Parts: sequence; C-alpha cells; structure tokens
Amino acid sequence: MPTLNDLAASRTNLGHADVEWLHALVSDWQLLADLSFADLILWTPVRDDGGWLALAQMRPTTGPTSLQDDVVGTVAGPEDQRLLNIARDERRIWRESDPDWTNGVPVRTEGIPVTRASRVIAVIERCTNLNSARTPSRLELTYLQGADDLARMVAEGTFPFAGEAAMLVRSPRVGDGLLRLGRSGRVTYASPNAESAYRRLGRAADLIGAELAVITAGLGASDEPLDESLMVVAAGRAARAAEVDGNGSVVQLRAIPLIVGGTRTGALILVRDVTELRRRERELMTKDATIREIHHRVKNNLQTVAALLRLQARRLRAPEARAALDEAVRRVGSIAVVHETLSHAPDEVVDFDDIADRVAMMAGEVSAPEVRVIPKINGSFGLLSAAVATPLAMVLTELLQNALQHGFPPAAKDSAARDCAAREGGLLEVIAARDQERLTVTVADNGVGLPDGFDLDSATSLGLQIVRTLVVSELGGRLRIAPRPGGGTEAVVDLPVGYEWRTLDAPPKQ
Repeated sequence: MPTLNDLAASRTNLGHADVEWLHALVSDWQLLADLSFADLILWTPVRDDGGWLALAQMRPTTGPTSLQDDVVGTVAGPEDQRLLNIARDERRIWRESDPDWTNGVPVRTEGIPVTRASRVIAVIERCTNLNSARTPSRLELTYLQGADDLARMVAEGTFPFAGEAAMLVRSPRVGDGLLRLGRSGRVTYASPNAESAYRRLGRAADLIGAELAVITAGLGASDEPLDESLMVVAAGRAARAAEVDGNGSVVQLRAIPLIVGGTRTGALILVRDVTELRRRERELMTKDATIREIHHRVKNNLQTVAALLRLQARRLRAPEARAALDEAVRRVGSIAVVHETLSHAPDEVVDFDDIADRVAMMAGEVSAPEVRVIPKINGSFGLLSAAVATPLAMVLTELLQNALQHGFPPAAKDSAARDCAAREGGLLEVIAARDQERLTVTVADNGVGLPDGFDLDSATSLGLQIVRTLVVSELGGRLRIAPRPGGGTEAVVDLPVGYEWRTLDAPPKQ
C-alpha cells in the first residue's frame, strides 16, 4: 500500500510543511475516530485534476466500522467530491447530507476541513455507522461532545498541537479512561475506567466536581518532590503526558486542551493504569543490569585464568608446553574481549568491529620480528548477537594465529618465499563482507603458503579443529582454506546471519 509521503509527493501539490502537519494529524487521529464512533478518511486535492485523493484512513475501536475496504490511494466519487468541495470552499464542518444506504447500512458522512496556516490543505470525511443507533449514554454524549470540539479545532487549525511531539502507540486510548475538565480544571465527567484508575492510586471519593490537579498531586508518593509538569497536565493546560506513582500503582495521564473559537473550554484527560507495564519494565531493566554484571564478572574471571596460565608458562622449560599455554592464553583472551564488550552493551548484541580490532592487535603482538606483519581489517562485521560473536572471536583468533605461526615462521623452510614476504612486508588481512543474510570473513596472508597435500578435513592441528568445529557445527557456516592468488594462504568463513541486520553509524573501514 502506498504511504502518505508517496501519494502526497506524486499526486498532490502539498508542500513539505503541509505533509508534516498531516503526519502529525494522522499520528493522533485515532482519538478523533474513537470519540466520534466513526471512520475517518483523509482526502486532499489531486494535482491539476480537480478530484480528491485518499491519503489515509482510520477505523474506530469504540464502534462498528462503516468501511470494510481500504480506500487509501483511491479517488473520491461524485457524492464524496461534493461534500469535500463544500467543506473546503466554505471552510466549515459540513454535515447536511442524508444517510447513505449504498452498502445496505445507513452511514452519515461529514466533511471536516483540515486547516494549516489559514489554508485548507485537506478534508477529513467522517463516516458514522447508524445501524446500531440508540439513545446515547452519558459516556457516549461526553465522547461525542469531545469529538465535536476536536473537529472544530482541526477546522480552525489548532489541532494537532504545533510543536508538540507526536504521541506514541503506548499513549492512553479513549477506552482506557477519560476525564472531561471544565475551564476551572474541575472534573465534569469521569468514565468508569478513569474512576477505577484513581481508586488504585488511593482516591476513595468520586472525581466529579474535584479539581484534578490538586487531588492528583496529593496522590503521588509523599517522599517524592512535587512534579510541576504533572500539575500542568492534570489541569489540562498543556498537550503533554505525565505519570503519577502512588499507593503501589502507576497511572499515565495525557492532556488534550480544548480551545474552540479562540477560547479555552476545558480539556480531555486520557487515563491509563500502567502499573503492570512499569513493573515489567523495571524487571527487564534489572535483568539487563544483572546480565551485564555477569558478563563483567566472567570477563574478570577469564582474565584471572589467563594470568594464571601466563604464570604457569613462565615456570615451564619445555618450549612446546610453553607454546601450548601461550595459545590457551590467547584463546581465553579472545573470549574475554567479547564478554567485556557485552558488559557495556544494552542488549545481547555487540559491535564486532571493535572486537575484531582488539583480536587483530593481540595477534600482531606475537608476530615474528624478522617479518613485518601488520594485521589489517577491511570492511565491516556490523552488529552480531552474543551467540555468534563469542565463537567468531575464537575463530578469528585461531585463523590469525595460524597465519602468523605457519605463514611467517621465524625459520621457514621455504626461505625464498619468506624473503619475498619480508621484502614486500608481511601481509595479513581480514576482509569482512556483510549483507542481510550472510557474513563472509576472509583471512589472507602472503606467507609461505600451504604445505603440499594439505587437506582441511584430515588436518590434525588443534587450532584448525577448533575453527572447523565452531564454524560448521556451532555457527552452521562453511569453511574453506586454499592457496591465495599471488602467493600465500586464504581462509574463508561464510556464516548465515540469523537476526535483523542493522547498519552502524560509523562508515566501513577502508
């Protein structure tokens, strides 16, 4: 389905400011639909056509819909055009039409001009299903009165509120609880849900006739300083949202000041009990903090293990035993780097580029001094989940260590290849290529190359066995090690990406 932006840019003369105004309107017009018990269609004139184009549509959650099909992107018919033209030309809410029985259901239609900067830029068609018409209750009358006030504000260009951030999905809805305030800030109507929410805060008496700002301030936690913004919201004097926390409950308030004909007539206050929602959020925050603390402690423990292994290696005289412990220290260190990064991450996702830099730096510190090897990383790994980052860090550590140990040994049998690499400068490069479904990592060097008859499946090297197990069995990827064009070796790791890929703010490394 085409978006409002697409339709406005391709088929209307609306400017950028006009489109932004309509965006603000449709982000908040669920309120108007629910108060009206009616469907809403946003129409705007078609460029150089004289017709009307439907840019957006909203159905009510408080009553039956009169529009079974989506109309966004369609052009208005003759009867609708007449209503829309009158509402635009006369700059008033037009509701003189007879009910329409086209689909076998009586539907009353009205035209509400959308005004911005003293210009009518669109018209809202309000369609009310009259099939369930009956004597309205006081709640329904209050809803309809609020809907009429909001419709007049749309026609006068005072709704949506200029400069106010659009209310998000978690904002209170009409059905959550509704209060109507008079000019003095006293409650003239309170829905049952709103009364219940205030009773949970500790208000035993009815709200009718009470000054909402005063009683709301008195219901907050006594040990907390008075929130001035809460007073403003509870008095209905600003289009904002606030929360009151008291008696073990949390209630969210949203104020919609009603300014009709340039005069403040009162306000609508939407009320929602968010106690359980806030409790779950606190639990999640506590859980996240606990997970980060666990990662921090794991990192500290791994660093302690690495330090103990270093001490043990210094006491050994057998070169092979010391080399084995040194390799174990590097493996533990690569895992510790991942946990250190996770201890600072808000979720179980890390920027692997930072980890790759640190792993490459650790590998470069153990390169043979007679061959100048400077590990280099090209491309970007992007964001990886912890389940992928930890084994991949070990894989990268092993492949870099393998390239340094076997590609640039201090006393290579192939002295010609070693001398060539020394003259050119040892090349050890990591290339990361990322798309939405796969990550390909290539570790290439210009060292002495693979031994004759090399076969990855039958290789006995512990490092290669670790890499093969992690890549194939744990990450579900593919591993290939082959001669590098131009000399040397390249190892290619191809992994599936099993989560939504997000682009980093930083540009890829060059």
